Amino acid sequence: MSDKVAKLELDGKTYALPVLKPTIGPEVVDIRKLYTEADVFTFDPGFTSTASCESAITYIDGDKGELLYRGYPIEQLAEKSTHLEVCYLLLYGELPTASQLADFTQRVTRHTMVHEQMHYFFRGFRRDSHPMATMVGVVGAMSAFYHDSLDINDPWQREVAAIRMIAKLPTIAAMAYKYSLGQPFVYPKNALSYAGNFLHMCFAVPAEEYVVSPILEKAMDRIMMLHADHEQNASTSTVRLAGSSGANPFACIAAGIACLWGPAHGGANQACLEMLKEIGTVDRIPEYIAKAKDKNSGFRLMGFGHRVYKNFDPRAKVMKESADEVLGLLGIEDNPTLQVAKELERIALEDDYFVSKKLYPNVDFYSGIILEAMGFPTSMFTPIFAISRTVGWISQWKEMIADKNQKIGRPRQLYIGPQKRDYVDLRHR
Repeated sequence: MSDKVAKLELDGKTYALPVLKPTIGPEVVDIRKLYTEADVFTFDPGFTSTASCESAITYIDGDKGELLYRGYPIEQLAEKSTHLEVCYLLLYGELPTASQLADFTQRVTRHTMVHEQMHYFFRGFRRDSHPMATMVGVVGAMSAFYHDSLDINDPWQREVAAIRMIAKLPTIAAMAYKYSLGQPFVYPKNALSYAGNFLHMCFAVPAEEYVVSPILEKAMDRIMMLHADHEQNASTSTVRLAGSSGANPFACIAAGIACLWGPAHGGANQACLEMLKEIGTVDRIPEYIAKAKDKNSGFRLMGFGHRVYKNFDPRAKVMKESADEVLGLLGIEDNPTLQVAKELERIALEDDYFVSKKLYPNVDFYSGIILEAMGFPTSMFTPIFAISRTVGWISQWKEMIADKNQKIGRPRQLYIGPQKRDYVDLRHR
């Protein structure tokens, strides 16, 4: 806490509000006692000006286009690290030593299999169920299978639950994908990497050997790393809110997956790719650019700009490199969708309208292109996002459980309904 104090004048009275100083970022006015002392609430739809918690995990500077995991720039981690190393960093606060990383990797790898009875659980879903619907149900049901890691007050059980979810989410997502195709489930292989194992479970079939491409493996690892955490976004806040009630960790992560399913959140890359396909060819781009500039058209370009980043999305730069590598490997640089994407990107970086509004291509713009090139249908984009974000959700959940200042979430409201009125008997209405 700093020595600064903010003052609020209301109805002839002055209230002193402490100002909290973060490690980096804007100072925060502490209004926890405002209702008790002044009998007023603050009004902040979307909580865009409200800090709901203290956190030491992730920091975003939207003006600078900066994303830090535990203080480390995402660009450095994407270049030098791996997703599992980043998982360790987010969970425990520091980069691991070689022996710590080897132990962590082994623990995750040996928990990738799911309880065999869970295979039967999938049969209750329709074959054409969206993989996200399946994941919400199956992850929530994990609490029925793993009773030995439900006690949130036991640090060891919290640890076991964390490892289990990081390890098993790729398996569950791959099973949801295979189920939707009518193909047999593919068991995980301990000899493969985290990303390589997921690709193998998605694309291997019993009839022939599937060899994971190192370039695709690296691209998938980067996608997971870049989406691992992103401060107090909608799904993370949902996990924290569910966790504040004392709900078990599997229920909390299922709640996060459900929130992520929304097209304004985890479904943005799917929406972006569908938009590129709707445009279809480069010659139709001017028509859609005109629509985007027309406020009355109701059309908006997906994959451009960001709620937080007001300059550029640092993850997009890294993702663009992966897109070039993957598309080069697969030899599909002439793909019509890709040509539309490249031309849109060029226009967005040069057109005064986009530059002035800071509508730069974001991470969703490139990730959808990569995932489609790998062979994933758009219905799998959000499940892959959920796999990636699981470690962030778990890290935030564990931090919340250990926070002595944390209370059960209970936002207030600005009530605009009827005032108190008396009941009117049915015959008199």
